[in-house]
Amino acid sequence: MSHSRKKLDLTGQVFGKLRVIGPAASRNGRTRWRCLCEGCGRETEVSTAHLTTGHTRSCGCSYETSEAGKPPPGLTLVEGTCVEMIRAGTVRRNNKSGVPGVDWLPQRHRWRASICFQGKRRFLGSYESYEDAVAARKRAEEELHTPFLKRYEKRE
Repeated sequence: MSHSRKKLDLTGQVFGKLRVIGPAASRNGRTRWRCLCEGCGRETEVSTAHLTTGHTRSCGCSYETSEAGKPPPGLTLVEGTCVEMIRAGTVRRNNKSGVPGVDWLPQRHRWRASICFQGKRRFLGSYESYEDAVAARKRAEEELHTPFLKRYEKRE
């Protein structure tokens, strides 16, 4: 006897600032939803799990602006990216590698490199050596952060 799960319909429901406007194309076998951010009016796609667990509650603009519509004190956010964090090369307190976006995967015995830019995390690969992971991260910073900062500085 086969059991088929009834597919959830989240259309019309609101999760944080996101109002589900309809289904989107599945990715990696996971159902995704087209959502309209009531904070800024942007459309984004979010997985069912990220909506229902509260993992994703906006398109990213809730991090870009306070409820009053102004950037958080001391931060400049452009296109979903914090200019000051890029300039500072901030390392989070829970980072054990000493390099942003580089972490150890004990189950695979490899170093992982990733970078977040404009609200999206990009996986840069996993590496046997720490140095290779750091080099991948530095290349991504040069490709993404450096041109972004140059464009931003021209606007100032």
